[in-house]
Amino acid sequence: MADYKVVEVVSKRDLKRFIRFPNDLYRDCPQYVPALVADQIKSLTSVSSAKYCPHKMWMICDGGKTVGRICGMINPRYNERYGKKRARFGWFDTIDDIEVAKLLVGTAEKWAKENGMTEIHGPLYYNTLGKQGMLVEGYENVPPFNCLYNYPYYNDLLVSLGFEKECDWVQYKLRADQPVPEKMVAIADRLMERYKLVEGDVDTLKRDKALVREFFRIYNESFAESVYNFIPFTDEEIEEEANQTIGLLDGRLCCFLLDENREIAAFGVSFPSISKALQKAKGSMFPFGWIHFLKALKKFDTIDLMINGAAPKWQNTGVSSVYHNIMARKYRESGVKWAITNPQIDTNSASFVWGKYEHELFMRRRCYVKTIE
Repeated sequence: MADYKVVEVVSKRDLKRFIRFPNDLYRDCPQYVPALVADQIKSLTSVSSAKYCPHKMWMICDGGKTVGRICGMINPRYNERYGKKRARFGWFDTIDDIEVAKLLVGTAEKWAKENGMTEIHGPLYYNTLGKQGMLVEGYENVPPFNCLYNYPYYNDLLVSLGFEKECDWVQYKLRADQPVPEKMVAIADRLMERYKLVEGDVDTLKRDKALVREFFRIYNESFAESVYNFIPFTDEEIEEEANQTIGLLDGRLCCFLLDENREIAAFGVSFPSISKALQKAKGSMFPFGWIHFLKALKKFDTIDLMINGAAPKWQNTGVSSVYHNIMARKYRESGVKWAITNPQIDTNSASFVWGKYEHELFMRRRCYVKTIE
């Protein structure tokens, strides 16, 4: 008979058990993509977002065996921005047992209530960039590296515990080498000439710290009103994200449009898919995991479309047709066959652009919300 106990994660040993639990849970699942252990340790202990977001982690143990985990978080900047008293949960994984799920969620809810919260939602990260959304469609597919994977029973467990749908994100798969509609090409050419737009050099951008800061400022402004539950980056988060990602940008897969004042007008960022490399690395870059990553970055036929957008003053000008045209050309030149879009709220008009191309639903993921009683 099971003897479940709630264990708060406080020691380094506990933290390692917490991080490695999904690797055991999904050991026989060919779609699961393990996260790098080093990245998880940083996210849970020292990432800048965690410094202003109170959070706690718990495991459910059955004797010496881990059977579930959860992290409870409170983002005060989110609550202030949206006028809420919400906690969020993430790093939620469990065996198919309602008692385990009830203990996990109940523990997080109790902590949230003690901190004055009236609702809890998730699965989410501290801020907008982290992994979020419980998979509800597309279980047969391997997710991009920055997205969650879960068994179908997760949703049944949460619904049984009183959670309701807050929103859905959708992802599409499309041929990256298909031509851009002729009408869009013609519009793009005219706009480039009319607005005196030029394509910026990605390697130059990577060396220009002022331009990097400008990119993230535009990122904050361009998504502030259009992305559901968006939380603008702090200066420290910008610095951290820049140090972590800018150096990885590949000119073959990215586009930055500059206006006549040499300011960023619009952007599109993609990365080679590294999901299979992560599977082979099994959560570690060493001793041989880095080899799989180098191969994945050098030779690839699938890409993950990460972010694209325009500076506020360039929105609703048609400039999106310009960077879509440039990105499509780059994909063809690089021999890319498939593209997986980043999760977008299914009601966001920005996601409708994929209707202009041949595409298929790849994954749908959901954020759940519940009133804390």
